[in-house]
Amino acid sequence: MSLEERAKAAAKNVEGKIQEAVGNITGDPKDKVEGQAKQGESEVRHGVEDVKDNVKKTLE
Repeated sequence: MSLEERAKAAAKNVEGKIQEAVGNITGDPKDKVEGQAKQGESEVRHGVEDVKDNVKKTLE
């Protein structure tokens, strides 16, 4: 597991939540959708790290 990659994914999730909230407040659908996309990207990154961890455990 790369702690650095997990931290980047967590930061992307926070960034997405903030952007989505700004979109909700301002009524800008583009910001809202982009924020949701960033949160989705974060989930995928966490999933990739989980797979890496499982493979590493299996090989040990």
